[in-house]
Amino acid sequence: MDFALKLEACRQAVDAALAGLLESKSAEATQLAPLAGAMRYATLGGGKRFRPFLVVETAALFGVPQAKALAAAAAVECVHCYSLVHDDLPAMDDDDMRRGRPTVHKAFDEATAILAGDALLTLAFEVLGRPETDPDPLVRSELVLGLAHAGGWQGMVGGQMLDLLAEHTPTDLEGVIRIEALKTGALIEFSVIAGAILGRGGAVERQALARYARALGLAFQIADDLLDAEGDAAEVGKATAKDAASGKATFISLLGIEASRVKLKELEAEAIGALDAWDGRADVLREAARFVVQRRS
Repeated sequence: MDFALKLEACRQAVDAALAGLLESKSAEATQLAPLAGAMRYATLGGGKRFRPFLVVETAALFGVPQAKALAAAAAVECVHCYSLVHDDLPAMDDDDMRRGRPTVHKAFDEATAILAGDALLTLAFEVLGRPETDPDPLVRSELVLGLAHAGGWQGMVGGQMLDLLAEHTPTDLEGVIRIEALKTGALIEFSVIAGAILGRGGAVERQALARYARALGLAFQIADDLLDAEGDAAEVGKATAKDAASGKATFISLLGIEASRVKLKELEAEAIGALDAWDGRADVLREAARFVVQRRS
């Protein structure tokens, strides 16, 4: 199947799983309706579902069917969507548009947006803890611990803190790489490793997948920086040129556009090379690396 079609099919499956998780007739009939509505608005309003796709496709390397990987994939997307809701707040990145429509705090209000993000974060761990996600409690525990580390103060949240500090402090290339490895890369790496956890992958296999994921995560952020510098806001779905306007250090500001493109291709090759042990079975993940480098939104 064509990569774009495969990504779209997975997106639809993940959307259906998220819709099922967020359906609550009791909440709709009570004063919790605005919160439930904001949670659905944050998760079901678009997005490529790239991180869940990585969970599903890495699990497939180990023979885990999509249906058995969808719960963990949906949990990852809940964390990703919560992070976007909170990142968009005035106290953080202060964005008015996300995925081509008003951000959650604009469509609802700031308090509801904060609570919707909180609820999505905790829902992710509820999902990972359910026996339906995997019958083995050790597997569920490993998923919970892995997501907690990737999303916490030594992962995505820590990266956001460093990113905020960098707006007021000169940052070199090493500092930018550290920020993005935490803010963007940590959740991408967990998404890849989660598939190996579900598939009972061994240490050597996980190490190779971690190398793939780290290169992929850094490539994702460089591509994002390029979109901010060169992209069209209507196509990207959010404001562009914000990094330059704020004077924020990025790969583009430190390396320039052409050198950033060269680095992007190097990371693509590194990610693809990390999958050599799987031969043709990892072709979809190789295409995912090419997709990251070529994406326009």
